[in-house]
Parts: sequence; structure tokens; C-alpha cells
Amino acid sequence: MDCAARTHSVVSTATMTSALFSKNSAHSRVFTVKCSSKNLSLDGASSAGLVERPWKVADARLVLEDGSIWKAKSFGARGTQVGEVVFNTSLTGYQEIITDPSYAGQFVLMTNPHIGNTGINFDDEESMQCFLAGLVIRSLSISTSNWRCTETLGDYLAERNIMGIYDVDTRAITRRLREDGSLIGVLSTENSKSDEELLEMSRTWDIVGVDLISGVSCKSPYQWIDRTGSDWEFNDNGRNKETFNVVAYDFGIKHNILRRLASYGCKITVVPSTWPASETLKMKPDGVLFSNGPGDPSAVPYAVEAVKELIGKVPVFGICMGHQLLGQALGGKTFKMKFGHHGGNHPVRNLQNGCVEISAQNHNYAVDPESLPDGVEVTHVNLNDGSCAGLASSKMKLMSLQYHPEASPGPHDSDPVFGEFIQLMKQEKVKA
Repeated sequence: MDCAARTHSVVSTATMTSALFSKNSAHSRVFTVKCSSKNLSLDGASSAGLVERPWKVADARLVLEDGSIWKAKSFGARGTQVGEVVFNTSLTGYQEIITDPSYAGQFVLMTNPHIGNTGINFDDEESMQCFLAGLVIRSLSISTSNWRCTETLGDYLAERNIMGIYDVDTRAITRRLREDGSLIGVLSTENSKSDEELLEMSRTWDIVGVDLISGVSCKSPYQWIDRTGSDWEFNDNGRNKETFNVVAYDFGIKHNILRRLASYGCKITVVPSTWPASETLKMKPDGVLFSNGPGDPSAVPYAVEAVKELIGKVPVFGICMGHQLLGQALGGKTFKMKFGHHGGNHPVRNLQNGCVEISAQNHNYAVDPESLPDGVEVTHVNLNDGSCAGLASSKMKLMSLQYHPEASPGPHDSDPVFGEFIQLMKQEKVKA
């Protein structure tokens, strides 16, 4: 039979004879296999003409600022893109992750090797578009299996001009990031660009000090009314018949944060990141939410000032970037972590009740608790590294979490915090 050669050494005609048993055995059996490589070149293509391989070959590179070059196969969009490489340890929820605006300017490397299995559906999107710089995975599923699927991951990314690569050693890159910290990288499918050019791009680009919030925030205020669908509601205990008016600052807000607030009885007005605090106070809200968002909190002093003007005047709740902005507005400091927290399985201790919550997290910066003023209490601590994961002050009517309590993707352990925000607003209403 004719066989395509799989190695670089090709023998034109070979005869392989194998005995399953010893020649001296009465049950010995001999078979012969003939393998001919007639008209085959070294790479398995016919010498008479080029034959397309039945598999995709490496056509992309990921070049990291440490000088390492990773060959890969591309999917989604093509071209050249620069970004900060971070790894996410979530086992599921890749669609929620790639539509999380907090990943603006970053390549997301998924440590779970199999991605794309369930395809894409438009009910699970966390924003109106993708803001991440690119997606790095080990194995791209060749088929999808989910009753809600409407298209494949590759088609989805291509339509949104987002680059992706697969068949790359994500375990090795993750270990490098854990040891050396987050690295700037360049993804490219362009053969015209040399490795040296891509390396120079990675070493001259920086994400620190860049205002990424303005690029993901809404441009004008709007009303949000959608609640969590009845089929997906996982915590309907303690709902309030009373309605609370909440102004939500959009620093890159996720849709499920808004759904959970609405499910707890809130009427929500979403405003841009640059919305003046004076305009917020004119709206007479019962509470203000400072949302999640991408990048360095020190790069958005206008947001810090807005938070500072609202503290003490109305109950406030900060999530992720909102937590960091609260920390700075209180006079505290934030710092860039070595490789951050990204995943749906981070343990956090709630110091107020002693419980441990498994949480979804996505941030590269943290608040230094030692820099906070008296009267501000650390309410949650990350059990992996001891970093500050929550703040509160009853006097200043504020609360915050460093992680994502809305479970998109991730566990539901932290969902009751929305009820705590309701109670904070209710207490203030009683006082008034």
C-alpha cells in the first residue's frame, strides 16, 4: 500500500517482515507490509504537483519581550497585534471572558487546554463587543456541541477582528509568566515582519500608565432594566419589593453585574466614566456603583476625583477597578501585581463572617491595605497571596470587592454582596 512519509528520511521502497511468535513456535505467523513512496517528496507532497496538506501548519508567532518565540497556528483575525499576556485558569466561560472589557489591551491565555467546544451564543456576552487584544489556547475544538450554539469561536473572533492562536505550549508560557511576571507580547501572522521587528515592538510598548477605561466606557447615559432570566436565577432569597435608584459608573461594566443589581430591585442609570460627580448628585440616587474595568487605576485621575467627591454623600459600592479607585480616593495606594489574578476559582476569606468564598477574578492591580486611613476596614482577603480583596466603612457608607461577584463566569458564592449593598442603601433611606 502507498503511505505518506512522516519523517525526513524517506526510503523509496521498503519491506517490513515481522513474526508475531518465535519461528520455532507451532503458532508462528508471518506477515509482510510493503510501503512505497513513489513520487513523494520529503514533506509528503507529490513530486508531480503540490498537494494541500490535510492539516493546518504553523502560520503565526507569539514573540514575548523576554526574547522567546512561540510558533503557533492562527484562527480568527490575521495581522499583527501587541498586548500584555496574562493567563486565566477558568475551566469554562471563555465567551464571558473574551467579552469582559477588563481585558482591554491584553492577550488572554487559557490554561484549560480545550477551548471552543460549546461554540458561541449571544446570551452569554458580557459587553457589546470584544476588547481583548487576542486569545491564546492549546487546542481549538474542531466541532461544537451545545444546543444554544449559533457559530464557532473562530468565526466569532474573525467577525470582531480579534486574533487567536492555538497549538502552542500554554503550560510552558504560563510557567514563564508565573516566574517572570506578566510579559508584553506581539502576535503576528505576517511573514514580512522579522522576529527582531516583533521583539522590538514588544519592548517599546507598555500598558502601565495608559488610560484604557475611556476606550471601553459608554459615551452617554442609558437606562438598564434587564434582570437575570428566570431560567438562570440562582438566588432569589431576600428580594426587596422596594425599588432603589442606582447610578452605575461604566469603567468597563459587565452586563451580568447590571442584571444582578436589577434582580435585587434596582433601577439603574449607567453613566460614562467621565460623568461629573455633581451631575450624579443631581440625579438623587440611592446608591452609586463603581464598576470593573481595565488597566491601571493611577492612569485615570478623573475617575478617582469623581469617586472622592461622592464618598460620604451617598452609599457606594466598588467592584474590581471600582474597588481600586475607592482605595486611591481614600488616600491609599495601588500597585501592579506580578501576574495578577485571572480565573474562576480563587479562594477568598470573608473576614466579617469567617466564610471562604470561591470567586471569579480578573485584575493586575491591588490596593495596599497598609496605606489606607483609619476607619476603613479590610473585609476580604485573598487566600492565595493575602492581598486585599474587599473594603468597607460604615461611617463613609462604602463597600467594595476586588473580584467579580456576578458569576460570569464563575461560582455564585459572592452573590449575596448585592443584597448587602441593598441593605446599605436601605439604612441610609431610613436615616433620611
